Amino acid sequence: MKKSGSNFSFVDLGLFANTDQHFFEHPKLEKKVAGKKFLREELDLTSMEVSINKFLSGESMPFTHKHRENEELYLFLKGKGEFCVDGEWFDVKEGSAVRVSPDGARTWRSSKTDELIFIVIQAKAGTMKGSTIEDGFPVSKP
Repeated sequence: MKKSGSNFSFVDLGLFANTDQHFFEHPKLEKKVAGKKFLREELDLTSMEVSINKFLSGESMPFTHKHRENEELYLFLKGKGEFCVDGEWFDVKEGSAVRVSPDGARTWRSSKTDELIFIVIQAKAGTMKGSTIEDGFPVSKP
């Protein structure tokens, strides 16, 4: 279900556990990838890209990559795995968060026994002005 108004967009993506029912056609892999759903177009996002992702147990990112302008935030919701930035590997699990600058060479994988469900948020590095608390202000509506 999708709904939008002049100041919002809403979409129901279903359960995160069912993320593997979404498919993304990666132009460089020349195949559809199960378990990835980008939300920029779905929600008419203008300042970030967000994706929901699911790796089945034993799956890994098929390549190491960097970005030209965007930093990424990885939020791990379920499972266990390993993440690598610039050759340094570390464990990730439910509750882990990883920020990677555009220049960081990154890849990751789920454990051999656990699926890994996570959200990735991309935004242009260096564009955040102040904090989100400073940006918000009260309005006179309920």
